[in-house]
Amino acid sequence: MNRRDFLDKIKTVTIIGLSYPTISSAHSRINDSIITNSDKYTDHKDIFIPNDEMKDFISVRRKLRQVQRYVGYGNFNIISFDYMLKTAKYASKIEQFSKEEIDFMEKTFYINPSQYGFYGKKVSTKITDAINKKDVVKIPRTGHYLFKGKPEKTYYEMKKDIGDTMVLTSGVRSVVKQMKLYLDKVYRTEGNITKASKSLAPPAYTYHSNGDFDVGKKGFGYNNFTSRFALTEEFYQMKKLKYIEMRYTINNKDGVRYEPWHIKVI
Repeated sequence: MNRRDFLDKIKTVTIIGLSYPTISSAHSRINDSIITNSDKYTDHKDIFIPNDEMKDFISVRRKLRQVQRYVGYGNFNIISFDYMLKTAKYASKIEQFSKEEIDFMEKTFYINPSQYGFYGKKVSTKITDAINKKDVVKIPRTGHYLFKGKPEKTYYEMKKDIGDTMVLTSGVRSVVKQMKLYLDKVYRTEGNITKASKSLAPPAYTYHSNGDFDVGKKGFGYNNFTSRFALTEEFYQMKKLKYIEMRYTINNKDGVRYEPWHIKVI
């Protein structure tokens, strides 16, 4: 499936259903070959968004964007599923989520992603799992939060040892935030759920919901989320630090692409 075909399907509202996925062959592709072939997608039959829930896929993504704009991008990182539903219900500029849309989000959350080649540990057990605002702290000039305790301490130790050119690029993510990121990734991979799951953890499986965070090089933009980050001086300095670990190393067992920017905390 090429991007034009996928966009045509989007326009005619004819494709998704995570409970009964269709199968289609996909060619291997390298997203970022500058450092390693760990981002290479192997030749196998990938699972694409089926046809019968595209309407819900489109409307859920639209409403999540509306909620994000309404509550603010920073606050959206930590809002709960119940709060998101309530916001959509009572905000005048957002439509209430329908039963079908809620069912779709629950399928996305609870489905076993091993069929997509993702083998990571489940971090959030319920879609309604909430982040206690008392447990997090907003990091100045980033728009992101970190959990108090070890994550916050680790980040500031890194800032001290590496310098101000290292920045926090993503911190705490609620189920809602990860849901939006995941569905956006599925869209950008032209409906290929398998490919999306190799690039971003499904909503129930992100370690950002209990401590991990991402860092990058100031001014490096999107490159901070590619293997190009491993060429930076900031990453070179990170490798010298004895108190941090990388969550997704090359050829990791979780089935996730190489992420030199992702700091393992728990």
